[in-house]
Amino acid sequence: MKKAFCLAMLATTLVLNCYAGKTQHDPPPGWLKKTTGIITFQLNKAAATYKPGLNPRSVNPNGTVRLAGLTDWTTGFFPGSLWYGYELTGDKNLAAEAKKFTLALDSVRHITNTHDVGFMLYCSYGNAFRITHDKNYLPALQDGAKHLAARFNPKIGVIRSWDFSWWHYPVIIDNMMNLEYLYWAAGEFKNPGYADIASTHAATTMKNHFRKDYSSYHVVDYDPETGKVIAKRTHQGVTDESAWARGQGWGLYGYTICYKNTKNLHFLAQAEHIAAFIMNHPRMPKDKIPVWDFDVHNATGVEEPAPRDASAAAVIASALLDLSTQVKDGKKYVDYAEDILKSLSSDAYLAGPGENHYFLLKHSVGAFLYNSEIDTPLDYADYYYLEALNRYLSIKKIDLKELSKS
Repeated sequence: MKKAFCLAMLATTLVLNCYAGKTQHDPPPGWLKKTTGIITFQLNKAAATYKPGLNPRSVNPNGTVRLAGLTDWTTGFFPGSLWYGYELTGDKNLAAEAKKFTLALDSVRHITNTHDVGFMLYCSYGNAFRITHDKNYLPALQDGAKHLAARFNPKIGVIRSWDFSWWHYPVIIDNMMNLEYLYWAAGEFKNPGYADIASTHAATTMKNHFRKDYSSYHVVDYDPETGKVIAKRTHQGVTDESAWARGQGWGLYGYTICYKNTKNLHFLAQAEHIAAFIMNHPRMPKDKIPVWDFDVHNATGVEEPAPRDASAAAVIASALLDLSTQVKDGKKYVDYAEDILKSLSSDAYLAGPGENHYFLLKHSVGAFLYNSEIDTPLDYADYYYLEALNRYLSIKKIDLKELSKS
């Protein structure tokens, strides 16, 4: 195992050294060299260890791996991570494994009872089609987009998130992440109604989900008959009025996507306001990896350590890098995201080769209030970390995929 990792690291270093002599761009920083080798090793080992259709989601308190089946909202992240790993490194074995793990999710196309088909299909099949242009991936994506759009209520102006009976018509900030799928599907399947649904959902969410400081509620429950707001609550934050860290990232990411697809300046302003809330938050730790809720200390009344959430940091980093390409003064977003990526790529958060059940990142939080997935690896932390790295490489004009052919 150690020998294989050393060979991967050596190959990566040789490629990067070759790159440094052939281009006018600065050579990749040391943290990126190390990170690339670990990613290649861990993803290949994970693909060889786990079975398609039962994807690694997190690690249970007893040390066993929690697996994601076909109906699990996170099931698309591991195939997506393999695609991003291939895109990052050019490792053809990762592409072959990504295809295998993606096609195992074909039956997800028939799921209609959740908004999470956006995560489940667009992160797996969506990346597969984007990278390969193989039209065999399109039927599942077409079905998923149809089912997602069918959850839209024009009277309220939003896509329903959950079908749980104890809510009237719940919409969570996480739902902003599905809009990219609908914008893409509008163009790919020539159905502009999908884009209209996405933009309407974003506008309604902007009106009802955000406070004056641009922090977000987690859940807004609507009256399905009148469209009026019944309550503003949380499901995963420490209190109804707190700023659940990953939720702030979801909002930032979502409004950046909305602006990219519509050029609606209201969406851009919203994204920048959310970015400012996050980047200037007085309780953001020095390493820029937030605790699971920015207001956890307000709730306890005691300044005691709270678990960090690497998944929130990864989402924020990826969103900021995307936002940086949409504005004139994007450097501040790149710099902040780079600091996050350096932290996530440090020994404090990035697993060593063979560690962490082959997940990449340590120290994420799923649902703290339910004692679920606390201080553990999470598949979506790895996914957005890899996405952020790919976006960082694009902005910095470092193409490791092409380099690997040298």
